[in-house]
Amino acid sequence: MGVSGVTGYLFPSRSAIGQRVVAVLMTCGSAVGLSGCLLSFTGRWALPCALDHAWSLPGCRFAVGLDALSAVFLLPVFVLPALGAWYGLAYWRAASHPANARRLGAAYGALAGAMALVVIARDGVLFLIAWEAMALAAYFAATVEDDSKEVRRAGWIYLVATHAGTLCLLAFFAGWRHATGSFMLEAAPGMPVATAAPLFVLALCGFGFKAGLMPAHVWLPGAHANAPSHVSAVMSGVMLKMGIYGIVRAVALLPVGDVWWGGALLVIGAISCVGGIAFAIGQRDIKRLLAYSSIENVGIIALGLGLALTGRAADRGDWVVLGLCGALLHVWNHGLFKGLLFLNAGALIHATGTRDMEVMGGLAKRAPRMMMLFAVGAVAICALPPFNGFVSEWLLYAGFFCAVGVKGAGELPAVSLAAVALAMTGALAVACFVNMLGRVYLGAPRSETCRHMHEPEALMLWPMVLLAGGCVGVGFFPAAVMMPLEAAAAQWGRAGVVLPGMVRALPFGRLSTACCALAALAAALAFLLNRTGRACGVRVGPTWDCGYARTTARMQYSASSFGDSVVGLASFLLWPRRCRTALRGLFPRASSFKGLVPDTILDRLVLPAFRASDRFLPRLRVMQQGRTHVYVFYILVIMIVLLLWGGAGSH
Repeated sequence: MGVSGVTGYLFPSRSAIGQRVVAVLMTCGSAVGLSGCLLSFTGRWALPCALDHAWSLPGCRFAVGLDALSAVFLLPVFVLPALGAWYGLAYWRAASHPANARRLGAAYGALAGAMALVVIARDGVLFLIAWEAMALAAYFAATVEDDSKEVRRAGWIYLVATHAGTLCLLAFFAGWRHATGSFMLEAAPGMPVATAAPLFVLALCGFGFKAGLMPAHVWLPGAHANAPSHVSAVMSGVMLKMGIYGIVRAVALLPVGDVWWGGALLVIGAISCVGGIAFAIGQRDIKRLLAYSSIENVGIIALGLGLALTGRAADRGDWVVLGLCGALLHVWNHGLFKGLLFLNAGALIHATGTRDMEVMGGLAKRAPRMMMLFAVGAVAICALPPFNGFVSEWLLYAGFFCAVGVKGAGELPAVSLAAVALAMTGALAVACFVNMLGRVYLGAPRSETCRHMHEPEALMLWPMVLLAGGCVGVGFFPAAVMMPLEAAAAQWGRAGVVLPGMVRALPFGRLSTACCALAALAAALAFLLNRTGRACGVRVGPTWDCGYARTTARMQYSASSFGDSVVGLASFLLWPRRCRTALRGLFPRASSFKGLVPDTILDRLVLPAFRASDRFLPRLRVMQQGRTHVYVFYILVIMIVLLLWGGAGSH
């Protein structure tokens, strides 16, 4: 997988054959890795499996391993990049992009291989090498259109943010080496909690940047919006989960901590899921909307991890199982439906040439299959039955209800906050994707490009069909995927905290029956409506026009108007900006109105702080005299300060 894209350089820059060879090699590598995961899930391989050898780097070893937790996170690594590679054959043709198609293929393959190495690494130094390779590969894949100023800006923000997280991880692994005497990632149950707490905070900060948890999400909307759509699908559906994997793995290595560990994750998850979907509602850019929705779903995963951490501290196995299994299942589910939605958005952009939903509309008649696939992804991401998003959030609700219903639950207010946040998120997600469906697919076309749009070709369509099938399959038959998740929860919880067989004992059979009944009812209703419409015929006539005898596409709801009420309610968080032209006189000039929702953290806090430092730091250049004796004087002053500090500390 990792070197599949390099073979593209053996062919001319416009060669379609070279692209196909890259896609075939990516698929073969994914198939081999996927077969290993499936064998481990079925019990054919005894877990854990490990390979440990010395190598040239001092103080570390080339150690890789596969256990139940790694296998869960490897599954989307081997599925989504392979589907994206075939999608890219039509979306990013070498003949249309001769300047960067081979570069994109090489970075895309390196990204997939680096993510797989991150998950199986069992040495801290090897983990950091794979982590940095993943970060750089994602940068080159996301900024392949580097002739655009917006793309370059998004890439620089991503680089700064990801390396801020990497600095925290360097401190984490240095602290781990100091506490355990080794870089090997092996459990340290005897470590004092006072030593483990700073390591937990460092891991949460470092991996939180990659996961996109608020407020460390500043890189995510721009990078996902400006990357090619199949790269966006992999970054959102898989790469963000590497941050989640890091948090889960770090906590599994550390001893059982205090209750506040879980409380911190619950609070951060609640802020991320509510804030992410609130920002999504205010977006005009279709890919920025999906990017903010990814923040929401990562927040939901963090809620499950927070519940599991709280249960581990409180010695409650049911909280651990429900929270962690719900979180891990949502890792899979989010990869399926968010990959589907990003590929769907990419097909729309490919056909219309724009990401602005304000100029879309009326696409249902021109691309009905695209609309059906979008509807599957939208229902799944809103956690509505009968699709997969409902199952994972149902597990989380069950865990929260268990925790809130326990006597003395008032001591855990974060759990109650998380349950309320999850409920709010579900309602806002429905509003967001109903808004998106109405603006993009319903109504009348708002531009000429939308009037001439047609269904995408098969290479772009069938990866979406497979992902939609995954959403349907997990939703209808959730019991089939529970065994590997419960094995991962048992490994993570350890020390007898986890209740074996608990998740499989839940009424998944009744849930499957209810989903099948709901689907049958919907199919019957659609059939009856279709028959009734044909029997009665179609009557054509004027509708109520509110006094306008000649309606136009501009009279439809726009992005700003549809979400204005929700944006107004959350204005304390979103700080929306409204651009309007004042109307003066009896015959005013043409005017316009535009509602914008900039990122509060990035545009209101981070970038102004960097601009202020850019104005201040040049003043320190006066210290750079270029004279050796001045620099020796600086060293002498620092040594005196350190000696005084050390002497004061010894007393």
